[in-house]
Amino acid sequence: MATAGLRLLEERTQEAILASCRDVLRASGFRFEDAWAKVIPGSDEGIYAWVAANYALGRLGGDPNRTVGIIELGGASAQLAFVSDEVLPPKLSYNYTFIETTYTLYTNSFLNFGQNAAQDSFHEMLRSRGSSENATLADPCAPRGYSRNEEMMLRMSGASRSTLENQYVDNGTGNFTECISSSLLLLQKGKEKCQYQQCHLGSTFVPELRGYFLATENFYFTSKFFGLKKSSSLSDFMFAGEQFCNQDLSTLRKKHPNRSDEDFSRYCFSMAYIVALLHDSLGVSLDDKRIEYSNQVGDIQVEWALGAFITLIQNASLKPLHTAVESTHSNRPLFAVLGMFLLCGVLFVSRWRKHKTKVIYDLEKGRYIITHIS
Repeated sequence: MATAGLRLLEERTQEAILASCRDVLRASGFRFEDAWAKVIPGSDEGIYAWVAANYALGRLGGDPNRTVGIIELGGASAQLAFVSDEVLPPKLSYNYTFIETTYTLYTNSFLNFGQNAAQDSFHEMLRSRGSSENATLADPCAPRGYSRNEEMMLRMSGASRSTLENQYVDNGTGNFTECISSSLLLLQKGKEKCQYQQCHLGSTFVPELRGYFLATENFYFTSKFFGLKKSSSLSDFMFAGEQFCNQDLSTLRKKHPNRSDEDFSRYCFSMAYIVALLHDSLGVSLDDKRIEYSNQVGDIQVEWALGAFITLIQNASLKPLHTAVESTHSNRPLFAVLGMFLLCGVLFVSRWRKHKTKVIYDLEKGRYIITHIS
């Protein structure tokens, strides 16, 4: 299953990559069908993450009002999924059934609202404000003393080479408040096209956030870098962001000798973007502590892949067997029980193996690094 990284690509490119994957998987010796290699919708990614979070908390299959919502901030997209009792637009609503309990979920994926994509959009916005083709740009989301040269290349139609079109220099001004304002402009882009009573993110409807939430991926990585607790409030994020972004580059280099200048710019932007997203867009108050910033519950990693696995196993266990004997309905409970035993067994092995590996996310390179521990 592929996610936002492939969703951003043209369909022809997507299919070429998937075709290559299918060739490898067909030759692997394992059972495989071409339909299993696919790009999943962002809404499904959000649902699977929600399933993983509530499984880890032991709330899947229980009271809908006791479930937690999930907010993912990936590199290319952001996902939001939670139980809502509001009347939802059909395309943003999904009924998820686990055993005998059905949950009405609001689920949506916001493509290009991920941290890396948003920072790219922010730099594009800065360039659009440039007064000339070779402009010096004031970057509020980078510390004072930071400078970045950027060249815009233009490839002529039919030409094999690119020619230099524009050159820009980003100079950091270290203004956290202005960085939040710029981030909010990105999040509200397209709001004039809103077709609902209210739109909190661009032209998309989002119901009121109710209950507790788990904020994962770049929410967690950013909070960890700043040494914030899992239960920190957004006022803690604001304070840490202001203290960090308003420092000059030389001071930050001394405090964080193992970090690059790009890291300083990235974390400053990330902190401001998180505040603009959660507080200014989704309405989370600065002193609200209903959000926990973490990638795991106990020793279980909360990832959409786990939720997808749980969902597929459950669907397979409840699916009737196509045999000549007309005993499908009488055997369904047995299949369900066997399926759940299989699920528990695989998850037990998965949890046991986690003690022998260490997973680190490289924010700069945008990928996971898995280290085996002897």
